[in-house]
Amino acid sequence: MSGTSEGPRPAAVAAAGTVRHPITERHTLGRTTAEQQEQRDPGEPREPSAADPGSGSRSGPCRESEVRALRDYHAAFQVAPLAMAVIDHEGAIISANDALAVLLGTEPAALCHESAADLVDLASDSRTWHSYRQVLDNRRSRFRCTRRLKHADGRTLWVEVTVAPVPESGNVLLSIADISDRRELQARLRHLQMHDSVTRLPNRTLFFERLASALEASTCDTGAGIGIGTGAAVYGPGRRSYGDGGGDGRTGRIGLCYLDLDGFKAVNDTLGHRVGDRLLAAVASRLTECADHDGYTRNGGHLVARLGGDEFAILVEDSTGTEQLADLARSVLVALQRPFDLAGQRLSVSASIGVVERVAEGTTPTGLMQAADTTLYWAKADGKARWTLFDPERNAHRMTRQALTSTLRPAVEREEFVLQYQPLVGMADGVVRGVEALVRWNHPQFGTLAPNRFIGIAEEDGSIVQLGRWVLRTACRQARRWQLDHPDTAPLFVSVNVAVRQVWDSDLVTDVAEILGETGLAPKLLQLELTESAVMGSAGRPLQALQALSDMGVRIAIDDFGTGYSNLAYLSRLPVSVLKLDGSFVRGFRYDEGAHPSPADETIVEALVQLAHRLGLTVTAECVETSGQAARLQRIGCDTGQGWLFSRPVAPERIAEMIVAVAANHA
Repeated sequence: MSGTSEGPRPAAVAAAGTVRHPITERHTLGRTTAEQQEQRDPGEPREPSAADPGSGSRSGPCRESEVRALRDYHAAFQVAPLAMAVIDHEGAIISANDALAVLLGTEPAALCHESAADLVDLASDSRTWHSYRQVLDNRRSRFRCTRRLKHADGRTLWVEVTVAPVPESGNVLLSIADISDRRELQARLRHLQMHDSVTRLPNRTLFFERLASALEASTCDTGAGIGIGTGAAVYGPGRRSYGDGGGDGRTGRIGLCYLDLDGFKAVNDTLGHRVGDRLLAAVASRLTECADHDGYTRNGGHLVARLGGDEFAILVEDSTGTEQLADLARSVLVALQRPFDLAGQRLSVSASIGVVERVAEGTTPTGLMQAADTTLYWAKADGKARWTLFDPERNAHRMTRQALTSTLRPAVEREEFVLQYQPLVGMADGVVRGVEALVRWNHPQFGTLAPNRFIGIAEEDGSIVQLGRWVLRTACRQARRWQLDHPDTAPLFVSVNVAVRQVWDSDLVTDVAEILGETGLAPKLLQLELTESAVMGSAGRPLQALQALSDMGVRIAIDDFGTGYSNLAYLSRLPVSVLKLDGSFVRGFRYDEGAHPSPADETIVEALVQLAHRLGLTVTAECVETSGQAARLQRIGCDTGQGWLFSRPVAPERIAEMIVAVAANHA
């Protein structure tokens, strides 16, 4: 049935000079023809009946057909399986059929004059009530809504209520269709759509739906004055409890444990996906137990969800502080450490957990998940099988690093980098022998950045090749300019740091040859520095490149010597000219300012210097800061020194002034 019903259309013309009133369900349903005639106004013309042959202009058989049609409509209305009622423009029931009476557990006659809105709960919300009144006032053609009713036998029903005007009448037809089966099917389909088939846990879609709802609810509660409770207690650095937020347990906060199983891929690869799925289901069961126990002892149940693969999340609404989340994370780690017995397989797994707890107001689902994902990464990087609490300061550093990563390549193209030079001074006479080129990044947002802030990033994304080529060209050009500007002074060599990726990812030999030819700098005035870990163990292409550069006349220096592999056997096979001792050894030489010298450091440095000299290598000491250190290094036999005692890294103009000063002293 469509939900609307029309009565039979009235005849166009009655007896001559008489206007017939329309016949509607209000006039016909539930009444006999005689009753209808009796209720008419005495002055109103009576409609002819089959027993009144002298009235009207219609023939007897035609009139009898009309009466039978009216009775058929009434009978169909009464026996229809769809619950229906005819109501007037005030909302009172005029006539109800048997199906509606059965639904409500009463008789049809008892429903007359009752308010239809009260029977089917149409006044429970203002929007529904307004739409219903619009239909009654004939200002809306149809209205449909869903309601939950209680059947006469005690069952709960979901019904679809339709209200529509009866054509050619001032009345309205109310119909009620039982949609319980459809609702149940929809609920089952939604459950399948929103839950993981392996673990039976809520899936990613339902998790984010619940998260968004929780944040929205917490924000509304906070705005209404329900928020953080008083008397917060500090448990330690970064840990705080916010009580229960009041008598209703609302705190206006939210917490999340985001965990990932360590080494789960190995289980799938070695034992198969069937065992892997059983393990995931067992893990889900233990997570649920932990969450249920914490929720029972705290302030309500928590949502445990599988977000995909071996990633799970435990959402804690109205959390009481970081201590609650920390306790939950610890209980999860303990629960997962117990071995799993799966169809004869005894497995042990661990998990890394990122923990985030914060005020819900101003928090977005995306922001919370980004923080949780970052913290989970920290837990993995810190050694796995642990939980890590979100640290805003550590995250700020990560965000800065990300910002540098995204702007590094364009910065190389825009040449936002500059070179500063630190003198390499002869320990015997104090004369500047050369300089080391040190790159700086003039970042438009973060200011001048030292190499340790961005060189690692450049090596990761490969931009070190382009940046290294620019540094090499700029340093060689500057060294040649000093040589041309001061022809009467011994030329300075320039030392340039080279990353191992430059050796692998570019033709370093060709680049050096082209730049030397372009700038006119002699190969002997160029020194390339590589770290000990990059040089030691070199074979194949790196070794060939170093040998070709050495054959060209370029000097090769091992930087930070003594902190890496320190495989002395390689020194005899590598084309190395210079060893640069790491500053950690030199710092052990300090006697001043209350520092205690390290005899072991002195012995090691002395032995390294003697070894290098016997191999035909020169030695440069880094981080020389005091005259006492310089004196000890000179006595040991170190060739050159570099550090703040002599000069900090300076602009090219300051190096030119030093060259002039040296020339003046020798004049």
